[in-house]
Formats: sequence, C-alpha cells, structure tokens
Amino acid sequence: MDTHYDVVVIGGGQAGLATSYHLREAGSNHIVLERDRVGERWRTERWDSFTLVTPNSWNRLPGFAYDGDDPEGFLSREEVIAYLEEYVERFELPVRVGVEVTGVRADTAGFTVETTDGIYEAATVVVATGSFQEPRVPDFTTGVPVAIHQVHSSGYTNPETLPEGAVLVVGSSQSGAQIASELHETGRDVFLSVSSAPKLPRRYRGRDVGHWMEAMGGFRTTVDDLESPAARFAPSAYASGRDGGREIDFLELADDGMTLLGRVIGVEDGRIRFADDLEENLRNAYRFYVELIEDIERYLETTDEDAPEPKHALPNPDEISVESIRELDLTAATVRTIVWATGYRADFSWIEPVDRDEFGYPVHRRGVTDTPGLYFVGLHWLYTRGSGLLYGVGEDAKYVVEHLLERVEGSKSRS
Repeated sequence: MDTHYDVVVIGGGQAGLATSYHLREAGSNHIVLERDRVGERWRTERWDSFTLVTPNSWNRLPGFAYDGDDPEGFLSREEVIAYLEEYVERFELPVRVGVEVTGVRADTAGFTVETTDGIYEAATVVVATGSFQEPRVPDFTTGVPVAIHQVHSSGYTNPETLPEGAVLVVGSSQSGAQIASELHETGRDVFLSVSSAPKLPRRYRGRDVGHWMEAMGGFRTTVDDLESPAARFAPSAYASGRDGGREIDFLELADDGMTLLGRVIGVEDGRIRFADDLEENLRNAYRFYVELIEDIERYLETTDEDAPEPKHALPNPDEISVESIRELDLTAATVRTIVWATGYRADFSWIEPVDRDEFGYPVHRRGVTDTPGLYFVGLHWLYTRGSGLLYGVGEDAKYVVEHLLERVEGSKSRS
C-alpha cells in the first residue's frame, strides 16, 4: 500500500471532497483519509428529520452543481449523504475510509501523518475536518439530577428515542429551534431556553430567503468585514427546510403552549436558573428579521426583478413583551430530558505545527497557514460566510489547491 503522497487531505466531507476534485483535475498525487465513512457527520450527528436550510440551488460542489427541478427545495439528511457518495463515484476520488488521523507533524521532507492505518508521508497536508469537533455543554450539567436524560443535539435522533415527559431544549439557533419545533409538534411539553440567535424569514415576495441573500451578496461577505474575530461564532439564524421550508416563530409556538425561557445560567438542587434576557433576545431576533426584509426592499428598488407584493405587515420588535420565569424545578415540571443545543468546540490539538488563536482556531489566511505546506478548507468563516457550506466550500478549495500547486512548482524550480 502506497503511503507517500504529494498531498494528504484529512476528512471525507464536502470540504475534503471538493479539495480532492481540484487536486484530481490538476493531476496531483493525493489521498483523502476519512476516519469512518464519506460524510460521516451527516450520518451520525444529524437527527432523522434533518434537512438543509439552504436551498438546493446552493448545492454547488465543483463540477456537480444542482440541476434538478426543485431549486428552492431542501435536501434531507439521506439526500445529502447520497449527493456526497455520488460525487466520489462520479469523479473517482481517491478516498480511503476507516482511517483515523491521530497526529500531524512537520519534518524536513514535509509532513508525517500518523493514523490508525500506519504512517503516511506527504509534502503537503490539507485539513478538511470542519470547524467543530467536540460537542460543547456547560460545566454545570453535572448538577442536573441523574434521573434526567441529557443529550447533546448531535446525539438527538427523534422524539421516540427520548423518555416520556417534558423536554427542555437549551439553545435556539438552527439545531435547537428545529428540535424544539419537532418535539412540540409531537405533543410534548417543551421548554425552550432562547439564545441570541436571529430569526430568518423563510420566503419573502415569492422567493426563498436564500435567493435574496445570494442576490444581495450576503454569503460572499468576508471574514475581514466582521466587527471582530469573535463574530465568527455568533449563533446561526434559525429557519427550517422541512416540508418545503418553514419559518420558525417562537412567539407563535409560545401561543401554542411552548414555554420560552431566558439563557441558562446554572443548575442547583434540581432547579435550573435562567437569565432575565428572554424579551431582549426575542426583540433582537425579530430586529434581524425586519432589517433583512428592509434590505431586500432596498435591493428591489435598485433592480428590475419582478416580485409579488408582500403579504404581511412587518412585526414591530419593540412591541414584543413577554414574561419568563427565572427558575424551573425540573422534577415539578416533569422534565425528563434536556437537549443541549449548545454548539461545538474546536479541537486541533492533534496538528503539531499549527498556531491557534484565542478561540482554539487555526491561524491562517484564507486557509493558508504560516507553516509551509499546511492548509485548511471547510472551516466556518474560513473566508466568507458560505465557506463551511456546500455553497462556498468549492471556491475555497480551489483557492487552496491553486496556492499549494504554485508552492510545489516554485519548490521544483528552485531545486
């Protein structure tokens, strides 16, 4: 078995496959190492009813853009997996599955890649494992009574797998909002701890919000446009792709019986405490919603695009008035499950030659690190808002591959 390559790509998700596509087009001797199966996180870290929230027209892996008859539909989890599998087969990408990378070290010849399948050697390494490797839950979860089932959103599959009784969902960005909505629809008593995540319209003036955001260039915003490095990790705006696409409206869900709460700040003696920020979080979520629609209206004033008139008046975020309890007795409320939709943390400690910033993120410029020959693709906000998505990962992969090939050619000319 050959274990020496010009390029080793680590990760068999969309970022690694897009990188492999461009390397194959260039005739580069490379291998993609994937610890489990192609697109493993889509298989094991998404719930059964999961769908993308970006429309099908945004599925643009290089050489394989969506060309079906439902451009504003949304792929299910199974369809995403099939899309990635077909991509590997169509372009005969050199993916080696079942090989976990445990360490990357720089040496005089390039890099040593330590794996469960032995040592690989490479002149160049592209890390395409994504941004978020480890589920993140608060330290105070140890104070939750042992009788209450706790699961991170990455381990949630469907309502039937949870114990009977009420459910507390902590976190209201994409995962939390969708899981809470699903549980509510099954008749569960749901308590939702609302974060600062903004609310998205699903459709406006006859088109999916994705159409408008693309037309206005919203997903081409670069990391340099952000107010601070911390802004990369702001909660994602919530909407749903189920049933052809839905808005998620917490105020409507509350009217229908869901209990909204502020941000969780602690647990003690079976009681969970909440910040007094529910009203502020809801107002900010709806301000984002209104401001985005106002941006669309300003955009329409500058174009001749035909769009139906709006069907509804915009809400006034300042008029939102809600009351919330500051403490919940989990036993008295018959809460039997807590779903922690609290995101992930990065872990790149296994890559020896990379510098990391205060957030644990690799230090790079558009995927290019200060360590010659070491690159990243598929990071959240690697360069644009769309960098971690099927929408934008191909462009980042192309940039990185062009850079590494120029470096290889430059090294050859100097030798």
